[in-house]
Amino acid sequence: MTSPRLISRAAAAALLLALLAAAPARAALFDDEEARKRIEATNQRVSQLQKQLEDRMAALEAQLKSQGLVELFNQIELLKADSARLRGQIEVLNFEQAETQKRQRDLYADLDARLRKLEAGQATPAAAPAVAGATPPGAPVPVPAPLAAPAAAPTAVPGAAPAPAPGASAAATTAPRAAAVAADVAAEQRAYDDALDLFKAGNYRGAIAGFTAFVKTHPRSPLSPSAQYWIGNAQFAQKDFRAAIAAQRQLITAYPDSQKVPDALLNIATAQFELRDAAAARRTLEEIVAKHPQSDAATKARARLAAR
Repeated sequence: MTSPRLISRAAAAALLLALLAAAPARAALFDDEEARKRIEATNQRVSQLQKQLEDRMAALEAQLKSQGLVELFNQIELLKADSARLRGQIEVLNFEQAETQKRQRDLYADLDARLRKLEAGQATPAAAPAVAGATPPGAPVPVPAPLAAPAAAPTAVPGAAPAPAPGASAAATTAPRAAAVAADVAAEQRAYDDALDLFKAGNYRGAIAGFTAFVKTHPRSPLSPSAQYWIGNAQFAQKDFRAAIAAQRQLITAYPDSQKVPDALLNIATAQFELRDAAAARRTLEEIVAKHPQSDAATKARARLAAR
């Protein structure tokens, strides 16, 4: 018979072997559970970070709205647009002021030239009697034979009262003519100003008609180059860029020596740019710089060439 002590030893050994065999399985099970716990902890941490970021974004948005930064930005943009518009208006006003001063100088010069021409025309017939009257007493005067007797009558005598000056009637004629010239110049100025007022009021069609009539009625007026220039400007304002180019080309052809030529070329370059003809616009700007380097238009042309 087997003793109980041997049986208990055999059972203990078997139990020990069973425990040793189960140890790796428990270790593997423990490793899997630890990994799952770590993964869950990581996921929880990511979720927490994501929630914190969302909370911060919401707080920033609330702060932006509360402080009105978006509205402030919009207001700044509006102020920039207003500032640009005001700069454009100031530039137009400065240009108009310079134009007004130039027109006044041109009108005064034209009026003075017309009056001088009238005075010269009236003074020419009176030149011969003035020379004859200046002959010293007793000096022989060469006169053709048939006119010898009549010519002796106006001979100057010392102490005698002078004969009526022939220039008196000339002066009486010059005054009305000078008044007529001044009236014509004033009428030209009124016609020009009326057309310019239409342009300022935004009535470009009426301005074109007014300036066109002015150029046809007063082709030799010192205001005609400016009138032709404003025709092109009005057409540009109507976005009829090809007509604007044609009008400014007409100014350059009809008045090649006018001071408006550089401005007309600048207007042509702008119209060409609006027509997306960048090469032609660049050539026109280069022409302004080359042919009119001292003009204000050349300064603007250089700035545009440097920016492109």
